[in-house]
Order: sequence, then structure tokens, then C-alpha cells
Amino acid sequence: MRLLLFLTVCQYAINSIHTYSVSNPNVVLLMADDLGIGDLGCYGNRTLRTPYIDRLAKEGVTLTQHIAASPLCTPSRAAFLTGRYPIRSGMAAFSRVGVFLFSASSGGLPSEEITFSKLLKQRGYATALIGKWHLGMNCESSNDFCHHPLSHGFDYFYGLTVTNLRDCKPGQGSVFLKGIQKYLVIPVQILGVTLVSLAVVHYVGLLKVPFQALGYCLLLTAISLAVLIFFFYHFRHLNCFLMRDHQIIQQPLSYENLTQRLTTEAVQFIGRNTDVPFLLVLSYLHVHTALYASNMFRGKSKHGLYGDAVEEMDWSVGQILNVLEKYNLRNKTLTYFSSDQGAHIEEISSSGEVHGGYNGIYKGGKSTNWEGGIRVPGLLRWPGVIPAGTYMDEPTSNMDIFPTIVKLAGAQLPYDRIIDGHDLMPLLQGKVTRSKHEFLFHYCNAYLNAVRWHPGNSESVWKAFFFTPNFNPEDSNGCYDSHVCFCHGGFITRHDPPLLFDLSRDPEEKVPLTPKTERRFYEILRVIQLAVANHTRSLQAVPDQLSWDNLLWKPWLQPCCSSLFQSCYCDFESEDSLLEVHSG
Repeated sequence: MRLLLFLTVCQYAINSIHTYSVSNPNVVLLMADDLGIGDLGCYGNRTLRTPYIDRLAKEGVTLTQHIAASPLCTPSRAAFLTGRYPIRSGMAAFSRVGVFLFSASSGGLPSEEITFSKLLKQRGYATALIGKWHLGMNCESSNDFCHHPLSHGFDYFYGLTVTNLRDCKPGQGSVFLKGIQKYLVIPVQILGVTLVSLAVVHYVGLLKVPFQALGYCLLLTAISLAVLIFFFYHFRHLNCFLMRDHQIIQQPLSYENLTQRLTTEAVQFIGRNTDVPFLLVLSYLHVHTALYASNMFRGKSKHGLYGDAVEEMDWSVGQILNVLEKYNLRNKTLTYFSSDQGAHIEEISSSGEVHGGYNGIYKGGKSTNWEGGIRVPGLLRWPGVIPAGTYMDEPTSNMDIFPTIVKLAGAQLPYDRIIDGHDLMPLLQGKVTRSKHEFLFHYCNAYLNAVRWHPGNSESVWKAFFFTPNFNPEDSNGCYDSHVCFCHGGFITRHDPPLLFDLSRDPEEKVPLTPKTERRFYEILRVIQLAVANHTRSLQAVPDQLSWDNLLWKPWLQPCCSSLFQSCYCDFESEDSLLEVHSG
């Protein structure tokens, strides 16, 4: 009798612990930037050292078909935060440029969108975003912060509102140089020659040109050139800065020990919130160019500066895992690691050093919907809840994080909008064996590029491309002439019928299927076209956040911690560090 009572009490205690552990867990979301799936040891890399990220795989679930909702930063991150295709929120561009490039743009994640951070904050979670945001900042003034992280459910922000660019780091070149040379220099030269020619023919009397009109044209041209020269000359000061909450604390950004500073902020946030549930999004600048690494890691890897940056990021992941152990939070925390899209394979420095990552066996990279651009690392660890050391080859999406953590926090999913992600917990815990994603829609900016179909009664994963990017050079694996691949016009080749692959047999997307090699060819395409029609009917017209008007630099929106006359310079970050040293 006593033994039975003892066992009953033990079972009750176990059930109580289990119930506590699977409700209101802490959530740590670690997001790399432009990291290739082939860059990590747990995905087969044997030369880069990533022991802490590999530890997440060993102690949790490795998703081998984890798909980014977009192959570009801004739309992918919008989908990640909202659980929705970026086309639904206006965060997918109809123009050529698919991401925000300037801090004084007016576009951004609309306030009407519901992020997982908003819902978790309502459930009493402490919430923080540390690192890269890239989803806009202001709308109508330089301090309305309508798109800022603090307006989207985060209590605390330390990081960059835009992104890390080559232009942010002296000596690393410019992402704008080719575009300026191609689309600006020649038109300006033509305009200059035209105006000078008009002035000459007017002077010699061959043609009477209104002098006032000619003067206005010259003045307007001169002012436009002066503004452009000022902007690009001061680009680093105007766009590359570090913020804490709403305050700029370092303008321009210093890369010195930057990963260490981001990591310290994350560790301190966890330390401040050991008694309450928390959501931490640590959004690394690694390994987007400009590449950087601290002295502790520089020159230590076998893959140059890119490898140094990967290994430094892995160290940072280790610091986060260690602090969870320190505060006995390991078993109470769901930890997720991924990348916003695949490696940017066209990234090569001016000296010829490869600054892009490795996408393993997969074709293409960032900016394309070939597998190399969208198949990303997906690691989830939650000891005692998610089985350790398991692999999952079902199609999953970074949009799935939204419903997964919202449900775990006890919040209700929004009922007034479509959520495209699905709760991962039944799949991760082995309660089901099939993904709920029968179809995944792959957009190139705002254009539907491809569709993935995983039929419920088959192991096949069909993928149909309606168009593909034109690689340059033609026999390469990317768009090296233009630095990224584009989504329309002469940059693509359309396919009718669509190119069809079975990823379960051809994950490298080498050999398109034909009616001769696949007897159900037209039947498969018919099902996919029906899915496209249903999906398209579910879309509603929304304001385009990445229109040219919303993308362009607006001087009145420019954040500046001093004044334009002082080149927007300040460095409260270094001053605070010095004060800490002296006070210590």
C-alpha cells in the first residue's frame, strides 16, 4: 500500500514538472545572417569548427528541410516574426530592390501586423531583440519609431535598425558602386553634355533657349548631384549606427568587439529575467558582409575571414548556452538556431577572397529560390520535451516558429488573418510524422517563383519553377555580374510548362523532369496550379512597404545623434565602457 502511494505521489510530481515545463517556457531564438547550411558541422562541414551549434543539434532536433520564407533578409525576417508570407504584409517588393538599404526610408513592418513578440509580451514575457532588425524605423518624422522593434512587442532593443553592409566598414568596398556606375554616371554624363551643348548653341545663336530655363536645369542638376555626393560620402555615418532602445549610442558603428558586445547584452538580459519567462531574439550580424571578427578569432579558421566570423558566432552561441546552464534554465528553455536565408555565394572581396558561405550540395544561394537560397539550418533544443539527437526531413518553415511559441506561451493565434506557419511541437515530439505543409510557396520579391508540394500519400517532394534567374556567367552557380539575382524582365527565364523536380530523388535540382521521365508530369503540375489558384485567392491588397517611395532616402527621416554639420557623430558606447573601466 505504501509503495503504491509512493509511486502515485512520484507520478503526480513527474506530471506536475512535465506540465510546468511545456507551458510558458523561456524562448531563445538565434538568427544568423546569410549563413549557408553547409557551413556547420552538424550539417556535414568538416573544416569549420562549430561545436556549440553542433551541441544544439546533438541535444535536440535537426531539421534537414527547413525553408526560409524568402531568400532575402527583409521579407524573410518579416515572415519569421509574423508567421505569414511577406506578400501578405506588403513586405515583398515589386521593384528590383527587395530590402531596406537606408535608415531614413519610410517603409517597414506595418503596425497592423501581429508579431510573436507582441503576443508573448501580452502573456507577461520579458522580450528583447539584440542585433539586426532590418524591418524599418520611422514613418513621418525622425523620431516617430513606427516600425521600430519597441513598436512591435520588444521591451528592449540593442542593435542595428537596418543591416550590416560593406559600406559600413572602411576599406570593404561598396554595394552601390556597380549600380551607381551603371545607372547614374552615364545618365549624368548625357545630361551634362546636353546642357553644355544647349548653352553653346544658345551662345552662338543657332538656337534660342530660354536662359532662365537653362539656369534652372543647371541648378537642379547641381543640387541633385550635391545631395547624392553628400549622401554616399556620408553613408556610413547616416546608416550604420548602434541603438539602445530609441537612443543612438554609436554613430557610425564600430566593429571592434561587436559580437562580444551583442553577446554581453544577451547574457545580461537573461540574467535580469531568471524569475520570469522571457523571449530573447539574438539576431547576429554574422556572416553578412562586411565581414569582421575580433582579435580572439581573426586568422584562426581554415576559411579566411568568413570562417573566423562563423567560429566567433559559434562562440557566442556557446555563451548563451552556458548562461542558461548557469541559471538552471536549460530544461525550461526552447532554443532555436537558423539563418534568414542561404549563403551569399557571389560575395567576393576586392582582393579576391571568398566572403560568402557554403550551401552544401544545394544549387544557388541568397536571392534565389533554388534550394541553396532557402534551405537553411533549423535546430531546436528543449531537454526533456524534444527528443535529443533526432533528424526530421519533413518540409518546415521559419514561419512555423510563430505559432509554435505563441501556443507554448498560452496565447491565442490571431483569428482575423491567415497564419501560414504551423505549430512544430507535434512533429518535434513525434506525435505526428508528417508536416502540415502540403504546399509551400516560394516568392522572389513579390513574384511567385516556385511551389513545393509534399503529397500526404507519398515520400516525393515536388518543386515547380515558373521562372528561374539567369546566372552570369552562364556556367556559374550565381549572378556574379549583378552581385544578386533579380526577379523579372531580362534577368529571368520563364518556363511553360514549369520546370519540375522531385527533391526526394534530386535535391541538387540538376535534372528537370519531363513527361517522358515522369508519367504523372501533367497531373502533378495541375495539382500545383490548383494550389496556386487557391493561394492567390487568399491574398489581399496591402500597401507596398518596399515601393520606391518607401525605399528612397528621406532627409527629414534621418536619425542623427548630433547634427548633420557634425556628421551625425557620437560614441556613448565607448564612453560608457571607459567609465566602467575607470570605476572598476
